[in-house]
Amino acid sequence: MPEIRVLDQSTINQIAAGEVVERPSSIVKELVENAVDANSTAVTVEIKGGGIDFIRITDNGCGIEKEQVLGIGVGVPGPVKNDGVVHRCVNVGWGVVNVEKELGDLTGLKVKAGNDANVAALGEMWQGAAKGCRDVIMVTLGTGVGGGIIIDGRILEGANGGAGEIGHIPVNPQEQDICGCGKKGCLEQYASATGIVRVAEKLRKENGNTALPAGCTAKQVFDYAKEGDELAMQAVEELGRYLGLALASCACVLNPEGIVIGGGVSRAGKILLDVTEKNFQTYVFKPCRNVKFCLAELGNDAGIYGVAAMVN
Repeated sequence: MPEIRVLDQSTINQIAAGEVVERPSSIVKELVENAVDANSTAVTVEIKGGGIDFIRITDNGCGIEKEQVLGIGVGVPGPVKNDGVVHRCVNVGWGVVNVEKELGDLTGLKVKAGNDANVAALGEMWQGAAKGCRDVIMVTLGTGVGGGIIIDGRILEGANGGAGEIGHIPVNPQEQDICGCGKKGCLEQYASATGIVRVAEKLRKENGNTALPAGCTAKQVFDYAKEGDELAMQAVEELGRYLGLALASCACVLNPEGIVIGGGVSRAGKILLDVTEKNFQTYVFKPCRNVKFCLAELGNDAGIYGVAAMVN
């Protein structure tokens, strides 16, 4: 029977381990690949409800001893309480599910589950951009805006698993457009990729003096801002103002050592970091100013590191 061998740190740093699950087919792909790696000669795939209700892969391969597995970590795109109960994970069609209990009953292993943004924040604190910090706020800027909060090295879940929903902090009471959550003036309306484009298009209607093309992307807004386009620079400044304001509000409550910015929008790099930190320093309570601002380093692996830390 094969045994787990502990690798040296240099090798560990070169391995991109784990699978980010975006759809049921990626689960099947990963598990079948595992079966092949285990020298299986027969693999059975069972699926119900298109993979939403049930997926089981059975093989005759040679794996590792169960005693060598510390446990299973799961990042879930929805609110997760500290007892492992998920409340309405709409992206995967779940209602109320106790992930830790159900997986534990199936495998007989220790299971720890957390919100995907929270476990990513934990991963960045443990082995990423905020390594060495114990109190961290992470904000993820993508199609929407998410976040995770780490206090004294532990995830802050809140009473119902909803802590860290930074994207729905109200930042502009005068906003007339409606956010995806049904409210108006949320941070997500300005700091997400779609929000940046929305702001740029609004500015174009007010002042069309720009080289920025119609139907632009968030990446183009940043690229043109770096080249000195005034309208693009104005859109980036508006993002930075609202993001800096929201993070300053969080800092007044949590007083973090580090703030990590991740997600696809973070690939804009220094221009995003600088405009956010500048506005943060404008709004934050003075005793909370000494904060390490950094861009996320672990990418999609952040959540893998985070759940590993929870299991360990």
